[in-house]
Amino acid sequence: MRILLVEDDPALAGSLRQGLQQMGFAVESCQDGSEADAMLSLRAFDVVVLDLGLPGLSGMEVLKRLRKRGATTPVLVLTARDALQDRVTGLKAGADDYVLKPFDFEELEARLQALLRRTQSERAGYLEAGGLRLDKRSRQAFFEHQPLMLSSREVAVLELLMSRCGRVVGKDQLAEHLTGLEEEIGPNAVEVYVHRLRRKLEPFGISVRTLRGLGYLLEKND
Repeated sequence: MRILLVEDDPALAGSLRQGLQQMGFAVESCQDGSEADAMLSLRAFDVVVLDLGLPGLSGMEVLKRLRKRGATTPVLVLTARDALQDRVTGLKAGADDYVLKPFDFEELEARLQALLRRTQSERAGYLEAGGLRLDKRSRQAFFEHQPLMLSSREVAVLELLMSRCGRVVGKDQLAEHLTGLEEEIGPNAVEVYVHRLRRKLEPFGISVRTLRGLGYLLEKND
């Protein structure tokens, strides 16, 4: 597994490189946004660990350029910016997850492993979360092999929530995801589809939690 580590703090970069190599990654690293952009345009990586505060191009610009080229490489962002809007902006630009500095390496390792599992299942054509499994080819959802009776729009909502499992998905993201199914999708329609999906998942101990002003979060009840 090849990883690109983009971090301009030499001490942090060195410790991260050592830890990532112990995880079994082949690590390439750089400390400049422009260099990272060039490397990502020329070579393929399994995952990118990307700091936002970089010389040259910012980490956010590197991320935007990567996604503009159509690359689906998972990106884990490292940042000291804990403002909600900064995180929302990064997720909309194409980040897959965030780790806020300072952090323990165990947290980074756990998030990377979860990200890679999710990516591998997506490449295999399915999503998994909390006993749920969604076959992206057949558009059929299951809970522990039991098929769920979902409409096409409910499947589309579930697909986005599962692909962002453990993270908040905004109404605007859901509306954009559903646009191909209807000419216009507004906040009220999103609420209707989420409500219908929530009602069908609750018997299996899966909830779609509403975070007021932020969006929705898929989680398994204890």
